Amino acid sequence: MPTPTTANPLRHLASAFWKRARQTAEWVFAPIRLNAAFFVFLFVAGYLCTQLEVLHHKGAKPPYELAIPELCLDLYLLCTLLLLIPRRARRYVRALLAAVLYAVTIVDVFCFVKFKSTLTPTMLLLVGETNGNEAGEFLRSYIGWDVVASPLGWVLLVVLAHLLWAFVPKRLLPTGGRPLRPLLGLATLAMLVWSALTVWPNKQAIHRLMTKENIGEVEHELTRKDKAELYVPPYRLAFSIYANRLAARQLDRLLSVSREMPPAKSSFRSPNIVFIIGESYNRHHSQLYGYAKPTTPRQQERAGRGELTAFTDVVAPWNLTSFVFKHVLSLYAVGDSAEWCDYPLFPQLFRSAGYRVTFITNQFLPKAYEAVYDFSGGFFLNHPELSAAMFDIRNERLYRYDSGVLKELDNRRDTLSRHQLTIVHLMGQHVNYKERYPKTRRHLTADDYADRKLTKKDKMILADYDNAVLYNDSIVDQILHRYEHEEAIVVYMPDHGEECFGNDMHVYGRLHSADITRRLAHEEFEIPFWIWCSDSYRERHPDIIAAIRAAKDRPLMTDNVAQLLMGLAGIKSRYYRPDYDLLSPQYNVHRPRILKHATDYDRLRKE
Repeated sequence: MPTPTTANPLRHLASAFWKRARQTAEWVFAPIRLNAAFFVFLFVAGYLCTQLEVLHHKGAKPPYELAIPELCLDLYLLCTLLLLIPRRARRYVRALLAAVLYAVTIVDVFCFVKFKSTLTPTMLLLVGETNGNEAGEFLRSYIGWDVVASPLGWVLLVVLAHLLWAFVPKRLLPTGGRPLRPLLGLATLAMLVWSALTVWPNKQAIHRLMTKENIGEVEHELTRKDKAELYVPPYRLAFSIYANRLAARQLDRLLSVSREMPPAKSSFRSPNIVFIIGESYNRHHSQLYGYAKPTTPRQQERAGRGELTAFTDVVAPWNLTSFVFKHVLSLYAVGDSAEWCDYPLFPQLFRSAGYRVTFITNQFLPKAYEAVYDFSGGFFLNHPELSAAMFDIRNERLYRYDSGVLKELDNRRDTLSRHQLTIVHLMGQHVNYKERYPKTRRHLTADDYADRKLTKKDKMILADYDNAVLYNDSIVDQILHRYEHEEAIVVYMPDHGEECFGNDMHVYGRLHSADITRRLAHEEFEIPFWIWCSDSYRERHPDIIAAIRAAKDRPLMTDNVAQLLMGLAGIKSRYYRPDYDLLSPQYNVHRPRILKHATDYDRLRKE
């Protein structure tokens, strides 16, 4: 007589399949079931971070829209890894891991509450430089009831709830629920598939970000539209550690070059050299270069008197401030072997030659809330040993407007020193444009652009940009005024250009495209560049004045501006290259100008 199994093989197969499916579903759900409190409480804490750190911050971007699926996926993977640990040890590892994750989260939210910034590479760097006494003073100053009552209080509440749950006797917890496990397993599987498909692009972006070779590549990666979203504190901490490690590698190389640099000699050909670096300055918005609006009347007046010579064919090597600073301050030139950090920094060369070097910046001072862009541009300037090697005098605070730089210049000028190099770094026209000038200095309005085919909002932004250019003109003029009665020469250049509705296109800011088109080069790389000389300087150096006027139409890329400054100083060093000195008779006018190490500007312009 046949058995039920042999009599109905399909029923047997179905039963076996259903049994295996139930087991698989339970297996899929096991990481969450066996680490339920860990998963739930950390999910709540992570999600709170994504919401609290934007809801209380004016002007912040919206919360990360994929926070829920990415948190689910990340915590599930973490819980799966916990199952690889033996059961007896798992509870202790889990408790330690939860403590670390909560600690990072608390620090991150605390930093946001107090400094309006989550964890950043600079903040981590500042923590590393803090000693025990400073840390104690910091905690006493900043930790109080107001912090507990802030958004941080919600995170602390989650931590407290998790602790209380951990001490609830297990016999009091509900049991059973086994019949629901297959259903929960299917729900978990659906959640995993949905999460993985949804957040995969961000995981790829995080992988790209965390595998770059240097901090400059990291910064450039973060200009992409599909850049990584470091949406929870552990990711931000990991990135901060990684960024500091990359910066440390370049610092080690810079320090090695700095310590081994042979001293230079100088004839002090120009006793007083001032180098002004502007910010985000589109040459085609300068009245000095034919712009229709009165944005540079003071420069125009000085040029008309023969004091100021505008150069007509100058481009920046990059459209990122930090990249430009590295290329400008280093004696590296595009096309050289090795990297920028394998060459000396020219201010140190000036110091070793006998110049007294002053650096006044309204951007590159270390601050906890700075973005990776400022960290990338300033980490080598703010390193104690390198800073001491390059500069005799530095400012210690930043200002909302560049007029503060004038105060710093007055307070920190050394009028007793005969040979001085002064580097002034302005905030210039850096976005947000309307924040770059006082409201009392607003002269242009949207109504002044009635002939432009732009929206009312675009015209307002354009007016703000041009007002910032006009304000910059007044600041630069005041700097020149302070040197009118000295034997001084002033070189002015911005770091790069800026899109600002050229040809009535609805674009402003910088695009950071890997494909540099003619229009992009025109707007973001072509920059104003001029040299001003005082009356006494013109009288005593007719040869330099003649060289300046003869060179005004020569092609220049500003990665070589240090060679021009060295020539003006009469510095003798193996690092001086006359074929890269714009005013030298040996200057190579045929040198390729390669933008972003990729695009030949002159070939692009011809095409």
